[in-house]
Amino acid sequence: MPTIDPAEFARTMAHVPTPVTVVTTVDAAGRRLGFTAGSFTSLSLDPPLVLVCLAKKASCHEGFVHSRRFLVNVLAADQADVAGAFARSGHSGLDKFAGTPMQPLEHGLPGLTDATARIVCALHDVLDGGDHSILVGRMESAEVSGAEPLVYHNRRFTRPGSTAELLSSAAR
Repeated sequence: MPTIDPAEFARTMAHVPTPVTVVTTVDAAGRRLGFTAGSFTSLSLDPPLVLVCLAKKASCHEGFVHSRRFLVNVLAADQADVAGAFARSGHSGLDKFAGTPMQPLEHGLPGLTDATARIVCALHDVLDGGDHSILVGRMESAEVSGAEPLVYHNRRFTRPGSTAELLSSAAR
């Protein structure tokens, strides 16, 4: 069975729009951990499960796979700077939280009060996903602001077009 070249796979997947999330937790030592994720989706309605993928080489990987809870912040259209801050490597003692509006929210987890949505999850399972771990979270609570979401498409942050814009461009 032929396999696709990794560069071709990455190029192709860049054309699939994804929500931009910053996922946070607090480890057993009380350290705040977080990462930017574009691979986030619902998994199950009953029970209410979501999944988010985290690179195994990420400096926060061990903290997340052993966490009790995590918080998914679905970023608003004006929060690209927050996404950038959490996309950086956490090596060398870099504090990803410095200069961001993150604050302790539900269960003391770092979050954004003006995110499009915040989803508190209990860690339900950790699955192998090749070079990533799939964190399966059981939704415990959620807050929705209704703010327009930030989207990642074709290797850049953007916002979804309005329904009228989409319908008008489809009619051309």
